[in-house]
Amino acid sequence: MSTEPAPKPVRRITVPDIAARKGGAPIVALTSYHAHTAAIVDRHADLILVGDSLGMVMHGMETTVGVPLDLMLMHGRAVVRGTRRALVVVDMPFGTYEESPNVAFRNAATILKETGCGAVKLEGGARMAETIRFLTERGVPVMAHVGLTPQSALTMGGFKTQGRDPATWATHVADAVAVAQAGAFSVVVEGVVEGLAREITQAVAIPTIGIGASVDCDGQILVLEDMLGLNPKPPRFVKTYGALGQAIEDAVRGYADDVRARAFPTDAQTYR
Repeated sequence: MSTEPAPKPVRRITVPDIAARKGGAPIVALTSYHAHTAAIVDRHADLILVGDSLGMVMHGMETTVGVPLDLMLMHGRAVVRGTRRALVVVDMPFGTYEESPNVAFRNAATILKETGCGAVKLEGGARMAETIRFLTERGVPVMAHVGLTPQSALTMGGFKTQGRDPATWATHVADAVAVAQAGAFSVVVEGVVEGLAREITQAVAIPTIGIGASVDCDGQILVLEDMLGLNPKPPRFVKTYGALGQAIEDAVRGYADDVRARAFPTDAQTYR
């Protein structure tokens, strides 16, 4: 009979854990859209976002506006199944929360119940504060998103860096303060100039998660496929840590060459 102690169960990171990281050790966050990559990311990241960016990355959409709720539910379930440790946050897609706090709550509750994730994320600053407060008061943990908000790209005229004009900084800071005061446990700050990212981070008592927003944020997030080198034209703020695009190309080419030369399958891949 073995006398070795049983391994301790893995404890999943919670919303309060992330909220408590303000000003502390930087928060590591990445996106993931399916179980296989989620299982890998889970071993290294504190937070995994099932972003509506999946519409562009996985499904070839030009923007995130066309992503339906059912698609987020499907990918959210897959990521939760593939993880044990990281906090999983699922994006609320365009059209599921803007109409009213009641509609937002109904859809947020569906996401939490059907995926098993730990929180939802929605875009917008002061204009969404009432909705964020309504959700958090009813037990829905909310991550906010300010600065460049991709669901508003049509009205912004594209994916444009925010804060190049210092006269706009006060509005962006007010947005971040509003969502923090409404009860958001953290806020994604996307596509803003360095000085503005610093001001937002200093102005709020919740962690800021930067994407294209400088090292001054309390954490960082990137789209996994961008970081792995699968996007041939990643945004400027992305640092590529892999070359998977080329590796996949080489592997597919090698497979195609072997099939055409009748070099695959060999005896090692054949049943006798």
